[in-house]
Amino acid sequence: MAKLILSMDGLVLKEINLTKERTTIGRKPHNDIQIDNLAVSGEHAVIVTILQDSFLEDLGSTNGTVVNGQSVKKHFLQNNDIIELGKYKLKYVNETAAGVAKAADFEKTMVLRPGSIRPAPGPAAAPAPAPAQAAPAAAAPPVTKPFSDTVAGQGPATTMPPVSAKPAAAPQKSAALQLLSGANAGKELDLTKPLTTLGKPGVQVAVITRRPQGFFITHVEGGSFPVVNGKPLDAQAHALNDHDVIELAGVKMEFFLKA
Repeated sequence: MAKLILSMDGLVLKEINLTKERTTIGRKPHNDIQIDNLAVSGEHAVIVTILQDSFLEDLGSTNGTVVNGQSVKKHFLQNNDIIELGKYKLKYVNETAAGVAKAADFEKTMVLRPGSIRPAPGPAAAPAPAPAQAAPAAAAPPVTKPFSDTVAGQGPATTMPPVSAKPAAAPQKSAALQLLSGANAGKELDLTKPLTTLGKPGVQVAVITRRPQGFFITHVEGGSFPVVNGKPLDAQAHALNDHDVIELAGVKMEFFLKA
């Protein structure tokens, strides 16, 4: 679980586990992390945590928010990042490998403009035969073993029932977005990742997360919230239903479940 370590002048004041989707930071008492200092604005910043990922957004504070010595408006937090608020420091700790690995995915914010959306690649399963070709380089018996399922040092003695178990977990519902307006109207975007970022940076950004319970949309950036079926959302995650119509960054799109 990710956490923040609050300190001042090298003295650790407390640790805060990031258990909420939105953790607010500011001088006013209603904030999740209250820092009673005039250098900190009443509502200074917010940390949005989805799955293993957390990202920081400055809420228009007077003195700004600094991460690792650089002023930021929005920043994807990585392990050991230092957030500076006046004389106070918040160290972000997240040693989960998944949280660090997905940072690249967040940076690939999907800007809704011509040419940014490509049809979902159909033959996604085509690369599967590739591991079988690489296996002969190891030993003669394990020709049918994918490299990722071979235990180091055990070689051909390892049998591979887990290979068939992985596809069995796939029957979770899949979904996609179909754009209804704009230059890309009619195109589809498959929601295959645990976290899909949508919108225009600096204008309006939201994320759609894939969870065991279904798909959820959460506002991340922008003065106005995404609209679903004509109704603006709030700061909390909102469950998406089949054929919901989403309006985001001036683009209208339809969410639908796939068979």
